[in-house]
Amino acid sequence: MPRPIANEPSAAAAPPSIGKIFTAFALIGISSFGGGLVAYLRDVVVDREQWLSKDEFLGALEIGQTLPGLNSTNVAIIVGRKLRGPRGATAAALGLILPGVAVLIILGLLYVRFHNNPDVAAALAGVAAAAVGLLLQVTLKIGGRSFLRPKDLMFIIPTFLMVGVFHVSLAATLFLLAPIAIWLNRPESLKKKAPAPSSDPEP
Repeated sequence: MPRPIANEPSAAAAPPSIGKIFTAFALIGISSFGGGLVAYLRDVVVDREQWLSKDEFLGALEIGQTLPGLNSTNVAIIVGRKLRGPRGATAAALGLILPGVAVLIILGLLYVRFHNNPDVAAALAGVAAAAVGLLLQVTLKIGGRSFLRPKDLMFIIPTFLMVGVFHVSLAATLFLLAPIAIWLNRPESLKKKAPAPSSDPEP
């Protein structure tokens, strides 16, 4: 009986189908409420499906935040591209966006008709308050350990002050702080790289 080849990928390691990617992200899009979409993405991609590790998801989120567009959509495209290439990226993006678009159209029509109702205004105020709590939970869950490292606080605090207090544009803030962050977080091999030996000829 032949022995299995050690380097042969198992069926469990096979990438998910395009349909599964679309369905997973569609469920995220239809069930994520109150601004906590990134948390739903992490729960599905990292904890449930294990398509990405925690560090890989954090890296995808960091890239998504530096690109134009919605962070969650950017992350979905990155994840889908990693799983199944361009078709996976398209399936992930459409799955995430289409349910929200359909619900938004329906709610928009209802809001136009009932926006003067005081009960509707009270409900929207409650949703806004819940959204703040969800965003705080997402921040602590995904980036909680960054608040424990002094080197990370060197960027968290200036970014908060520049964008939240002094209303400096995000692009200008990234342009100023990103080079410093990249330099301080460069690989250890570059930090310890010794200068090239002198090529002066011997006397």
